[in-house]
Amino acid sequence: MPTPLSALVAASRAVAETPSRLGKIGHLAALLTQVGADELPIAIAYLSGATPQGRLGVGGAAIRQARDVPPAHVASLTLAEVDAVFAEVAAVAGSGSIRRRTELLRQLLSRATEHEQDFLVRLLFGELRQGALEGVLADAVARAARVPAARVRRAAMLAGDLATVATAIRIRGEAALDAFGLRVLQPVQPMLADAAAGVADAVSSLGDAALEYKLDGARIQVHKAGDDVLVFSRALRPVTPAVPEVVEAVRAMPARTLILDGEVLALKPDGTPRAFQDTMRRFGRRLEVEALRAELPLTPVFFDVLHSDGEDLLDRPQRERFEALTSLVPAPLVIPHHLSPGPDEAARFLDQALARGHEGVVAKARDSAYAAGSRGSSWLKVKAVRTLDLVVLAVEWGSGRRQGWLSNLHLGARDPVSGGFVMLGKTFKGLTDAMLAWQTQALLALEIARDDFVVHVRPELVVEIAFNDIQSSPHYPGGMALRFARVKRHRPDKPATEADTIETVRRIYQERA
Repeated sequence: MPTPLSALVAASRAVAETPSRLGKIGHLAALLTQVGADELPIAIAYLSGATPQGRLGVGGAAIRQARDVPPAHVASLTLAEVDAVFAEVAAVAGSGSIRRRTELLRQLLSRATEHEQDFLVRLLFGELRQGALEGVLADAVARAARVPAARVRRAAMLAGDLATVATAIRIRGEAALDAFGLRVLQPVQPMLADAAAGVADAVSSLGDAALEYKLDGARIQVHKAGDDVLVFSRALRPVTPAVPEVVEAVRAMPARTLILDGEVLALKPDGTPRAFQDTMRRFGRRLEVEALRAELPLTPVFFDVLHSDGEDLLDRPQRERFEALTSLVPAPLVIPHHLSPGPDEAARFLDQALARGHEGVVAKARDSAYAAGSRGSSWLKVKAVRTLDLVVLAVEWGSGRRQGWLSNLHLGARDPVSGGFVMLGKTFKGLTDAMLAWQTQALLALEIARDDFVVHVRPELVVEIAFNDIQSSPHYPGGMALRFARVKRHRPDKPATEADTIETVRRIYQERA
């Protein structure tokens, strides 16, 4: 029996109104037990704040125009019907495509009740903040299927897609989870590092630790199967054509099958890194790659290996994975590292990394497994300047010399509990003319509403913000504000789901109090 859209909307409202994690999981699990196997990918995508089709090519003006219809009095839409309309919208192209997309959405919204209209419009705007993100939805899938949550989370991380895992469990039961392992040429979510106050704290908290340079490059995951080499970004997008240097380097390595984790960066002739923007100028290009390669060559540097010649290494301790890495990868392409440093050695290693132009260091527990998709305490990053990766929620038009540019950024930290973002302040400092021009174009493409001075945007653009301190503030809902915040760089390579959380901000505030 087709699942009514109204059932999913009701569950979404219940989740948004429920403060406890267990309560949210219960509402989601109850819904998922009602959803058919063929509709699970639709339900999971909508609950995650996305659509199975990805971007539909619909701008904010078209959505606002389409929603100008009265709501239906009776719920009649099903998930499959909504999905079919979204698929049709995504497929529209050519002359008159904006008008046709708008009309399709108007017809859909005219059949939706008031609550359904609200849900669909927020879904289209990327504003669906209900607390069904993070691991909550994976745990709900596990509860609905009555299988261990840890197995579902791991399978989803390895598959890179929770919907695929949920559908497999529904059809074949818990045994289906055995099929979800590492697959060469299929990317997995990268392990992430948490922040630490200082290098001495990081090393002492981990015990037996290894230190590595923290590079200011673009994260890559490289898969090799024979002569086939694929390169993926940190968001798991294929970027192979843009980085022929990486392909050539890995193809020459002796292993027949291989999965490597690392970064790629543009270096100056003296071996120090160029600006992050220079690396991204090469990393994101698909055209004129060879010409750019001569001007701005890229160098891969690897710090982990997840698979080698038929053997998965995810669950092996970091010390064993690093030993395997050094046996497989030429020394110039291995991250500079220091094993089991004491406090003085750790401080000198950090100074060395900074002197060579890098961001800082990463401390890694040598007995830790590779936790794909997780940000945990086994990897701790230490930077010279304290920074946070925050999400742009809105932006103000500039004045004076910045007239005509979007300048003052409204910044928020991610709240995994509510699924939303907590505003921490504004800044226009640190922006060059080139950065202003780029962010104006990028943020206008994310626009969902505006007034005389402020453009509200989908919360997708991540910005790395340097700051001097975090202070208490009654002006913002989190009770905290950044002091002397300035933009260090835009992070279009990083999804909003990897932005720093409000808990991280709170912890830094408490450390400094």
